[in-house]
Amino acid sequence: MTVITGLGAITPLGLSYKDLWSGLCQGKCGIDRITAFDPSGFTCQIAGQAPEFNIRDYVPKSMRKTTKLMSRDIELAVVAASEVFKDAGLNTKAFDEQNVTINPERTAIILGAGLISCDLVELAPAVAKGITDGRFDIKKWGTYGIEQVTPLWLLKYLPNMLACHVGIIHDIQGPSNTITCAEAAGHLAIGEAMQIIARGDADVALAGGGEAKVNAIVHLRQCLLKRATSDYNNNPKGACRPFDADAKGSVFGEAAACVILESPENAKKRGAKVYARIAGFGQSCSINSKYESLEPDGKGVQYAIETALENAKIKPEQIDLIIPHGTGIFSDDIAEAKGIQKALGSAADKIPVFPTKSMTSNTGAAAGAVDIVAACCAIKDGIIPAAVNFKNISKDCRLNIAKEQIKKNIKYVLCCSYTYGGQTAAMVLKNNE
Repeated sequence: MTVITGLGAITPLGLSYKDLWSGLCQGKCGIDRITAFDPSGFTCQIAGQAPEFNIRDYVPKSMRKTTKLMSRDIELAVVAASEVFKDAGLNTKAFDEQNVTINPERTAIILGAGLISCDLVELAPAVAKGITDGRFDIKKWGTYGIEQVTPLWLLKYLPNMLACHVGIIHDIQGPSNTITCAEAAGHLAIGEAMQIIARGDADVALAGGGEAKVNAIVHLRQCLLKRATSDYNNNPKGACRPFDADAKGSVFGEAAACVILESPENAKKRGAKVYARIAGFGQSCSINSKYESLEPDGKGVQYAIETALENAKIKPEQIDLIIPHGTGIFSDDIAEAKGIQKALGSAADKIPVFPTKSMTSNTGAAAGAVDIVAACCAIKDGIIPAAVNFKNISKDCRLNIAKEQIKKNIKYVLCCSYTYGGQTAAMVLKNNE
């Protein structure tokens, strides 16, 4: 098994994974009215925004010029990566070039990333140059408009730049990859990193995901597809209601979360603390013909969970906690619930379920990694927080949503995610006993 020895996160609940976990346990909500842009013209005017920070504080002085080429997504990943190395007790060249404790060539980085949309203020002047009589003229754009765009503009918006910047800052020279599978990307990235460690291609791996969905273009798409709720602009804290019978849609946000993975032998050799072991991992692809929604029977979720359990060599009744995808979109929540129920059978009626997005929002490529960090904290502290905004369960959902905080010894946690592109992922974490 691969072990998790470090945690890092920046979410709407705070600038660290400790803020995330504390907020979840206290039932805090990081969703509020959007301040990143003027949302008054949008049907949904709320989102999960991370607290303000200065990215220069997370980058060595010699590299601070590179922050000019960082989109918000990249910045979030850099913040989470800085914390995860420190939490794991690993010293990289970013912290102290004279006392590096990782072997750069034996360190891997796998990050999930989303569709990084540019800021409108960067393209608006160029678009304006391509307008003739109120209509966009591609020829005029190519002649005059493109001159308004900096030659390095694209480097801010390539999905692989999250891993590139983090890799350069911390001198990671081992296997590197970027997973662009939307909300499943965090789980898939951690799953690939686990396999890299397992086959001996690296001693240490940084894995996770990051995405900033608080962007006018991204937000508009969610509104047009009617995924974003429009009923709670005056009550942001009560907006996202996973698995609740009165759920009216999801709320989108921004975050990044990372974990450090090692082989048990490497962790023991350096005396590292171990949060959890990755016991099983499963993934599948089963797209709905109506791509805007998860397939009604949730079979993709079912397949991923069944594979993860088989991989972990455990039975459904051995699971102590489920952290589902749970977006707050009613039909999708019911479909996911059906997939979980089919995979776990009667055990699904009893296992506590803790959805996080009612507090963190749907953070896209970061979401799965955020949940893995939360699962590690739950195992460490023996706490299952109470679900927020859950009052009335649907008759089609038999899941045992945790209405009150539960304190118990947690041995196995199941986390799962899915995308509208059909990718699903499930991961089983085990305590280190």
